[in-house]
Amino acid sequence: MEPDRVIYPLLKHVLMGPAMRVAFLPRVSGLAHVPRIGPVILAANHLAFLDSFVLPLMVPRRVHFLGKHEYFIGTGVKGRTVAALFRGLGMIAVDRSGGRSAVAALDTSAAVLERGGVFAIHPEGTRSPDGRLYRGRTGVARLAMRTGAPVVPVAIEGTDRLQPVGRAVPKPGRIGLRIGAPMDFAGRDDGVPRGKAARQVTDEIMAAIQRLSGQEYVDDYAPRAPGPSGRGGPSDV
Repeated sequence: MEPDRVIYPLLKHVLMGPAMRVAFLPRVSGLAHVPRIGPVILAANHLAFLDSFVLPLMVPRRVHFLGKHEYFIGTGVKGRTVAALFRGLGMIAVDRSGGRSAVAALDTSAAVLERGGVFAIHPEGTRSPDGRLYRGRTGVARLAMRTGAPVVPVAIEGTDRLQPVGRAVPKPGRIGLRIGAPMDFAGRDDGVPRGKAARQVTDEIMAAIQRLSGQEYVDDYAPRAPGPSGRGGPSDV
């Protein structure tokens, strides 16, 4: 058996999941919207580094997402521990330098869905610096149109209060997770320039997230924000 298949349920059901439920008292609504089987894309807003743990631990199915390859190349006990933790949570290493690496990230994401898995993505591409919802990058739309996987919009609430920018360890408090109905975008690029279709689909996804979260929407890309200790969170494709 692959080590990750052991680490994931251990973290979710024994080591981290129960502790997070006690610390954050999560209110989760709409779990029935997540298909029990088959490929699905979870598209969520992004308020804090803590979000990277909220989705995998609160959604019943195993969730995969992309993360900076720097998380996986640390040395010493700490570096190996961090790498094992993120692999165990379903994170897949990706190089965010652009160009061919972006294509590779899209291919990696598509492979998860083609195996019938769950892939989570933050379309904003980085954490919101001020709690508002920013314009989505089109990777989520390209992934949905390429694979035919439904997109389930997700609104994460409260994580920015518990872990504001610059705070490495979140404080206890209540968080929320609102999950919306699946959105089907298969064939949306038929007879339409792919770039135009990707922009339209992405905007529809962001509108669905905004309705769930109630955040003020900003029709501009969010500036890249550092994560704890200067590290960014999981990346968009």
